[in-house]
Amino acid sequence: MHPYFANIFCDQLPSTMEKKRILFITQEMKPYTEESVMSDIVNQITQYVSANGYEIRVLMPRFGTINERRHRLHEVVRLSGMNIIVDDDDFPLIIKVASLPGSRMQVYFLDNEEFFKRKFIFKDAEGKQFDDNLDRMVFYSKGSIETVKKFGWVPDIIHCHGWMTSLIPLYLRTTYKDEPIFRNAKIVYSVYNVDISMPFDKKFLSKASINNLDPKKLDDFYAAKSYKLHQGAMKYTDALITGSEKLDKDIQAAKKTLGKKPQLEYLEEAERPKAYLKFYQDLLK
Repeated sequence: MHPYFANIFCDQLPSTMEKKRILFITQEMKPYTEESVMSDIVNQITQYVSANGYEIRVLMPRFGTINERRHRLHEVVRLSGMNIIVDDDDFPLIIKVASLPGSRMQVYFLDNEEFFKRKFIFKDAEGKQFDDNLDRMVFYSKGSIETVKKFGWVPDIIHCHGWMTSLIPLYLRTTYKDEPIFRNAKIVYSVYNVDISMPFDKKFLSKASINNLDPKKLDDFYAAKSYKLHQGAMKYTDALITGSEKLDKDIQAAKKTLGKKPQLEYLEEAERPKAYLKFYQDLLK
Protein backbone atom coordinates (compact mmCIF):
# COMPACT_ATOMS: atom_id res chain seq x y z
CA MET A 1 0.00 0.00 0.00
CA HIS A 2 1.21 3.54 -0.75
CA PRO A 3 2.67 5.13 2.43
CA TYR A 4 0.15 7.97 2.19
CA PHE A 5 -2.60 5.50 3.03
CA ALA A 6 -0.73 3.43 5.58
CA ASN A 7 -2.04 5.26 8.65
CA ILE A 8 -5.57 6.26 7.69
CA PHE A 9 -7.49 3.39 9.20
CA CYS A 10 -8.58 5.59 12.12
CA ASP A 11 -11.28 6.86 9.76
CA GLN A 12 -12.52 3.38 8.89
CA LEU A 13 -16.25 2.75 8.94
CA PRO A 14 -17.62 0.69 11.85
CA SER A 15 -17.41 -3.04 11.18
CA THR A 16 -21.12 -3.37 11.89
CA MET A 17 -22.00 -1.06 9.00
CA GLU A 18 -22.85 -2.67 5.68
CA LYS A 19 -20.07 -2.24 3.17
CA LYS A 20 -21.10 0.34 0.56
CA ARG A 21 -20.05 0.31 -3.08
CA ILE A 22 -18.76 3.19 -5.15
CA LEU A 23 -18.22 2.93 -8.89
CA PHE A 24 -15.75 5.41 -10.39
CA ILE A 25 -16.08 6.04 -14.14
CA THR A 26 -13.26 8.25 -15.30
CA GLN A 27 -11.32 9.30 -18.37
CA GLU A 28 -8.05 9.50 -16.46
CA MET A 29 -6.29 7.85 -13.54
CA LYS A 30 -2.73 7.81 -12.33
CA PRO A 31 -0.47 5.87 -12.97
CA TYR A 32 -2.14 4.87 -16.26
CA THR A 33 -2.59 8.45 -17.50
CA GLU A 34 -1.28 11.72 -16.14
CA GLU A 35 -3.00 14.31 -18.30
CA SER A 36 -4.37 16.57 -15.57
CA VAL A 37 -5.24 16.91 -11.89
CA MET A 38 -8.08 14.44 -12.55
CA SER A 39 -5.57 11.59 -12.73
CA ASP A 40 -4.22 12.43 -9.28
CA ILE A 41 -7.64 12.96 -7.70
CA VAL A 42 -9.09 9.66 -8.90
CA ASN A 43 -6.00 7.78 -7.74
CA GLN A 44 -6.00 9.46 -4.34
CA ILE A 45 -9.71 9.26 -3.57
CA THR A 46 -10.29 5.68 -4.72
CA GLN A 47 -7.51 4.41 -2.50
CA TYR A 48 -8.64 6.44 0.49
CA VAL A 49 -12.30 5.42 0.41
CA SER A 50 -11.29 1.81 -0.27
CA ALA A 51 -9.10 1.84 2.83
CA ASN A 52 -12.04 3.25 4.78
CA GLY A 53 -14.38 0.36 4.27
CA TYR A 54 -15.94 0.94 0.84
CA GLU A 55 -15.95 -1.53 -2.02
CA ILE A 56 -14.54 0.22 -5.09
CA ARG A 57 -14.49 -0.49 -8.82
CA VAL A 58 -12.97 1.78 -11.45
CA LEU A 59 -13.65 1.99 -15.18
CA MET A 60 -11.52 3.93 -17.67
CA PRO A 61 -10.62 3.81 -21.39
CA ARG A 62 -7.65 1.67 -22.44
CA PHE A 63 -5.87 4.44 -24.31
CA GLY A 64 -2.99 3.45 -26.56
CA THR A 65 -0.60 5.39 -24.32
CA ILE A 66 -1.12 2.79 -21.57
CA ASN A 67 1.60 0.15 -21.55
CA GLU A 68 -0.22 -3.15 -21.06
CA ARG A 69 2.88 -5.14 -20.17
CA ARG A 70 4.18 -2.65 -17.62
CA HIS A 71 0.79 -2.31 -15.93
CA ARG A 72 -0.07 -6.01 -16.29
CA LEU A 73 -3.37 -5.63 -18.08
CA HIS A 74 -5.14 -8.79 -19.14
CA GLU A 75 -8.43 -9.44 -20.87
CA VAL A 76 -11.50 -10.43 -18.88
CA VAL A 77 -13.02 -12.89 -21.33
CA ARG A 78 -16.33 -13.27 -19.48
CA LEU A 79 -16.96 -9.51 -19.79
CA SER A 80 -15.69 -9.03 -23.33
CA GLY A 81 -17.60 -9.83 -26.50
CA MET A 82 -20.28 -7.15 -26.40
CA ASN A 83 -20.92 -4.82 -29.32
CA ILE A 84 -21.66 -1.13 -28.72
CA ILE A 85 -23.67 0.80 -31.31
CA VAL A 86 -22.45 4.25 -32.32
CA ASP A 87 -24.20 5.95 -35.23
CA ASP A 88 -25.73 2.64 -36.41
CA ASP A 89 -22.35 0.89 -36.49
CA ASP A 90 -21.35 -1.94 -34.16
CA PHE A 91 -18.02 -1.73 -32.37
CA PRO A 92 -16.63 -4.63 -30.31
CA LEU A 93 -15.96 -3.91 -26.65
CA ILE A 94 -13.01 -5.61 -24.99
CA ILE A 95 -12.63 -5.45 -21.20
CA LYS A 96 -9.21 -5.64 -19.57
CA VAL A 97 -8.24 -5.44 -15.92
CA ALA A 98 -5.24 -4.59 -13.77
CA SER A 99 -4.58 -4.24 -10.06
CA LEU A 100 -3.71 -0.72 -8.98
CA PRO A 101 -0.08 -0.75 -7.79
CA GLY A 102 0.18 -0.74 -4.01
CA SER A 103 -3.43 -1.78 -3.44
CA ARG A 104 -5.87 -4.63 -3.97
CA MET A 105 -8.18 -2.47 -6.02
CA GLN A 106 -8.92 -3.49 -9.59
CA VAL A 107 -9.21 -1.09 -12.52
CA TYR A 108 -11.21 -2.17 -15.58
CA PHE A 109 -10.24 -0.84 -18.99
CA LEU A 110 -12.67 -0.49 -21.92
CA ASP A 111 -10.87 -1.14 -25.17
CA ASN A 112 -11.60 -0.94 -28.87
CA GLU A 113 -8.92 -0.82 -31.56
CA GLU A 114 -10.62 1.81 -33.69
CA PHE A 115 -11.18 4.25 -30.83
CA PHE A 116 -8.33 3.70 -28.39
CA LYS A 117 -5.35 2.11 -30.13
CA ARG A 118 -3.74 5.41 -31.23
CA LYS A 119 -0.74 6.65 -29.24
CA PHE A 120 -2.40 9.90 -28.23
CA ILE A 121 -5.37 10.50 -25.96
CA PHE A 122 -7.61 13.32 -27.22
CA LYS A 123 -5.32 15.26 -29.59
CA ASP A 124 -2.93 14.29 -32.38
CA ALA A 125 0.78 15.10 -32.54
CA GLU A 126 -0.01 18.62 -33.79
CA GLY A 127 -2.40 19.31 -30.90
CA LYS A 128 -5.58 19.00 -32.98
CA GLN A 129 -8.60 17.38 -31.37
CA PHE A 130 -9.48 14.04 -32.95
CA ASP A 131 -12.50 14.30 -35.23
CA ASP A 132 -14.04 11.20 -33.68
CA ASN A 133 -13.82 12.25 -30.03
CA LEU A 134 -17.62 12.39 -29.89
CA ASP A 135 -17.85 8.80 -31.14
CA ARG A 136 -15.25 7.75 -28.59
CA MET A 137 -17.20 9.46 -25.80
CA VAL A 138 -20.48 7.81 -26.81
CA PHE A 139 -18.81 4.40 -27.10
CA TYR A 140 -17.22 4.79 -23.68
CA SER A 141 -20.41 6.01 -22.01
CA LYS A 142 -22.61 3.25 -23.41
CA GLY A 143 -19.90 0.64 -22.89
CA SER A 144 -19.40 1.60 -19.25
CA ILE A 145 -23.06 1.14 -18.41
CA GLU A 146 -23.29 -2.19 -20.22
CA THR A 147 -20.12 -3.38 -18.50
CA VAL A 148 -21.55 -2.66 -15.06
CA LYS A 149 -24.73 -4.52 -16.01
CA LYS A 150 -22.61 -7.50 -16.98
CA PHE A 151 -20.76 -7.28 -13.65
CA GLY A 152 -24.05 -7.69 -11.84
CA TRP A 153 -22.49 -5.39 -9.24
CA VAL A 154 -24.95 -2.92 -7.69
CA PRO A 155 -23.31 0.43 -6.81
CA ASP A 156 -24.57 2.78 -4.09
CA ILE A 157 -22.76 5.73 -5.70
CA ILE A 158 -21.65 6.22 -9.30
CA HIS A 159 -19.01 8.93 -9.51
CA CYS A 160 -18.29 10.19 -13.05
CA HIS A 161 -15.13 12.17 -13.73
CA GLY A 162 -14.71 14.47 -16.73
CA TRP A 163 -16.46 15.38 -19.97
CA MET A 164 -15.97 11.94 -21.50
CA THR A 165 -18.43 10.60 -18.89
CA SER A 166 -20.91 13.48 -19.20
CA LEU A 167 -23.62 11.50 -21.01
CA ILE A 168 -23.70 8.75 -18.38
CA PRO A 169 -25.89 10.63 -15.85
CA LEU A 170 -28.43 11.31 -18.63
CA TYR A 171 -28.50 7.67 -19.74
CA LEU A 172 -28.87 6.42 -16.17
CA ARG A 173 -31.74 8.80 -15.40
CA THR A 174 -33.63 8.07 -18.61
CA THR A 175 -33.03 4.89 -20.62
CA TYR A 176 -31.66 2.90 -17.65
CA LYS A 177 -33.79 4.39 -14.88
CA ASP A 178 -35.75 1.17 -14.34
CA GLU A 179 -32.72 -1.12 -14.31
CA PRO A 180 -32.56 -2.66 -10.80
CA ILE A 181 -28.77 -2.40 -10.79
CA PHE A 182 -28.84 1.42 -11.12
CA ARG A 183 -32.23 2.34 -9.70
CA ASN A 184 -31.08 3.39 -6.22
CA ALA A 185 -27.61 4.68 -7.04
CA LYS A 186 -26.66 8.27 -6.28
CA ILE A 187 -24.90 9.92 -9.23
CA VAL A 188 -22.00 12.29 -8.61
CA TYR A 189 -20.29 14.26 -11.39
CA SER A 190 -16.87 15.88 -11.06
CA VAL A 191 -16.33 18.82 -13.38
CA TYR A 192 -12.82 19.79 -14.46
CA ASN A 193 -11.38 22.59 -16.53
CA VAL A 194 -10.18 20.16 -19.20
CA ASP A 195 -10.31 21.18 -22.87
CA ILE A 196 -13.38 19.90 -24.76
CA SER A 197 -13.11 22.24 -27.74
CA MET A 198 -13.60 19.40 -30.22
CA PRO A 199 -15.30 20.27 -33.52
CA PHE A 200 -19.08 20.17 -33.23
CA ASP A 201 -20.54 17.14 -35.00
CA LYS A 202 -23.84 17.87 -36.73
CA LYS A 203 -24.82 14.26 -36.05
CA PHE A 204 -24.55 14.78 -32.30
CA LEU A 205 -28.22 14.00 -31.68
CA SER A 206 -28.23 10.73 -33.58
CA LYS A 207 -24.88 9.58 -32.22
CA ALA A 208 -25.60 10.40 -28.58
CA SER A 209 -29.14 9.00 -28.62
CA ILE A 210 -29.65 5.61 -27.05
CA ASN A 211 -32.59 3.20 -27.34
CA ASN A 212 -35.80 5.16 -26.80
CA LEU A 213 -34.16 8.35 -25.51
CA ASP A 214 -36.14 11.50 -26.29
CA PRO A 215 -33.78 13.66 -28.43
CA LYS A 216 -34.98 16.75 -26.54
CA LYS A 217 -33.18 15.44 -23.48
CA LEU A 218 -29.92 16.18 -25.31
CA ASP A 219 -30.75 19.87 -25.66
CA ASP A 220 -28.89 20.55 -22.41
CA PHE A 221 -25.64 19.20 -23.88
CA TYR A 222 -25.14 21.66 -26.74
CA ALA A 223 -26.06 25.14 -27.93
CA ALA A 224 -25.19 27.21 -30.99
CA LYS A 225 -23.09 24.40 -32.47
CA SER A 226 -20.91 24.06 -29.40
CA TYR A 227 -20.91 21.43 -26.68
CA LYS A 228 -22.22 22.10 -23.17
CA LEU A 229 -21.34 18.67 -21.84
CA HIS A 230 -20.65 19.67 -18.26
CA GLN A 231 -23.86 21.68 -18.07
CA GLY A 232 -25.88 18.76 -19.36
CA ALA A 233 -24.30 16.33 -16.93
CA MET A 234 -25.00 18.64 -13.98
CA LYS A 235 -28.73 18.55 -14.66
CA TYR A 236 -28.95 14.77 -14.27
CA THR A 237 -26.68 14.24 -11.27
CA ASP A 238 -27.57 14.10 -7.59
CA ALA A 239 -24.42 15.93 -6.53
CA LEU A 240 -21.53 17.89 -8.03
CA ILE A 241 -17.84 18.14 -7.19
CA THR A 242 -15.50 20.78 -8.60
CA GLY A 243 -12.20 19.13 -9.45
CA SER A 244 -10.29 22.11 -10.88
CA GLU A 245 -9.27 25.26 -9.07
CA LYS A 246 -10.66 27.43 -11.87
CA LEU A 247 -13.63 26.77 -14.14
CA ASP A 248 -14.99 28.45 -17.24
CA LYS A 249 -17.46 31.24 -16.41
CA ASP A 250 -20.30 29.45 -18.22
CA ILE A 251 -19.80 26.39 -16.04
CA GLN A 252 -19.67 28.56 -12.93
CA ALA A 253 -22.99 30.12 -13.96
CA ALA A 254 -24.53 26.68 -14.51
CA LYS A 255 -23.44 25.58 -11.02
CA LYS A 256 -25.49 28.41 -9.53
CA THR A 257 -28.68 27.04 -11.08
CA LEU A 258 -28.45 23.68 -9.31
CA GLY A 259 -30.46 24.78 -6.32
CA LYS A 260 -30.07 22.54 -3.27
CA LYS A 261 -28.08 19.80 -4.97
CA PRO A 262 -25.10 18.96 -2.74
CA GLN A 263 -21.88 20.50 -4.02
CA LEU A 264 -18.27 20.13 -2.95
CA GLU A 265 -15.96 22.90 -4.06
CA TYR A 266 -12.35 22.51 -5.17
CA LEU A 267 -9.99 21.34 -2.45
CA GLU A 268 -6.23 21.10 -2.21
CA GLU A 269 -4.65 17.66 -2.12
CA ALA A 270 -4.29 17.38 1.66
CA GLU A 271 -7.93 18.31 2.27
CA ARG A 272 -9.55 16.07 -0.35
CA PRO A 273 -9.63 12.57 1.17
CA LYS A 274 -11.64 13.23 4.33
CA ALA A 275 -13.87 15.78 2.58
CA TYR A 276 -14.75 13.38 -0.25
CA LEU A 277 -15.37 10.55 2.20
CA LYS A 278 -17.76 12.70 4.26
CA PHE A 279 -19.47 13.86 1.05
CA TYR A 280 -20.17 10.24 0.08
CA GLN A 281 -21.33 9.38 3.59
CA ASP A 282 -23.75 12.30 3.64
CA LEU A 283 -25.20 11.29 0.26
CA LEU A 284 -25.96 7.82 1.57
CA LYS A 285 -27.74 8.93 4.74
